[in-house]
Amino acid sequence: MQNRVRLLVSGRVQGVYFRVFTRKKAMQLGVKGYTRNLVDGQVEIVAEAEDAILETFVQWCHKGPITARVDQVIVTPLEVYEVFSNFEIR
Repeated sequence: MQNRVRLLVSGRVQGVYFRVFTRKKAMQLGVKGYTRNLVDGQVEIVAEAEDAILETFVQWCHKGPITARVDQVIVTPLEVYEVFSNFEIR
């Protein structure tokens, strides 16, 4: 079963290639969705995958790439409205 979540990641997550590494990890795992920088310094991620894959991806987002410092990740379940065909940086 496909699930979708929204993650708000805060810390030192902009200007450290967080979105690039997030896309790479998503593609490795088969996660679909997108990531983007927000004006308040957070990174938003909307991710969709099967339960086990999504859980692995969310756990990775709590650490992020070595260049980042993740202080907090807020995970919110979402309804599926938009169909994703890949994982992109917006």
